[in-house]
Amino acid sequence: MTANDRATIDYKSEVVRKLIHLFSLSIPTIYYFITKELALTILIPLTLFSLLLDYGRYYDKRLAEFIYKFFGFMMRKHERDSRKKNLNGATYVLISAVIVIFIFPKVFVITAFAVLIIGDISAALIGRKFGKTKFLFKSLQGTLAFFFFSCFVVILTPKVEGNITEYLIGFVAVAVGAIAENASGEWADDNFTIPVTVCIAMWVLYLLFLPQLPLLLPNVPN
Repeated sequence: MTANDRATIDYKSEVVRKLIHLFSLSIPTIYYFITKELALTILIPLTLFSLLLDYGRYYDKRLAEFIYKFFGFMMRKHERDSRKKNLNGATYVLISAVIVIFIFPKVFVITAFAVLIIGDISAALIGRKFGKTKFLFKSLQGTLAFFFFSCFVVILTPKVEGNITEYLIGFVAVAVGAIAENASGEWADDNFTIPVTVCIAMWVLYLLFLPQLPLLLPNVPN
C-alpha cells in the first residue's frame, strides 16, 4: 500500500491543507521570543476553543454544516467519522504544542515543531506524488523526504552551544520522527506523534551524550 492508497482527499486539497499547515510555523517562531508561561497562556485558550469547535460539530448540525462547507474538502475521512468522533489535524497541532511546551526544554520544542511542519508537508506532498515503494505503513519516498528536509530544519534551528554532537543528535531525532510519521495513521495523528517523539528522542540523546549542557537557549527568556 502506498501513500496514494491511504489518501482520503485529492492531491489539490492536500496541497491546500499543507499550505494552511505551514502557518503553524508561527508556533516555534513566536515561542523563540517569548516565555514558556506566555506561550501557554496563549495556546491553552486556543486549544480549548479548537476542542470545543471540533467536538461541537458532532453534536450541533448547524456548526457541522458551517465547518464542512468551508473546510470539509480538506478533511480526511477519519476526521469526519461521527461514530468515532475523531479530532482534526489542526486541533492535534494545538494539543501537541501545549504538551511539548509544558514538558520539554525550549530548544527541543522549537526544533521538533519546525520538523513537524516542514517534514510532514514534505512527506505528504512528495509521498503522494512520487511514493511508489512500500516502506512500513506508507512510502519510502515520503519517509526519505521527511528526513531530508527535516535535516535542514536541524541545521537552521537554535542549539545550546552549537557543537557537532548537537547536530548529530538532531539528525537522529528527526530519523525517529520520520518513522513516527510513517507509522501514524487513524490510530494516532502525526501532528501529535511527531513533535512528541522528536522531543523525547532529543532529550534522551542529550542526557546520554551531552549531560553537561544546560538545556536552555542562551539569552532567550524561558
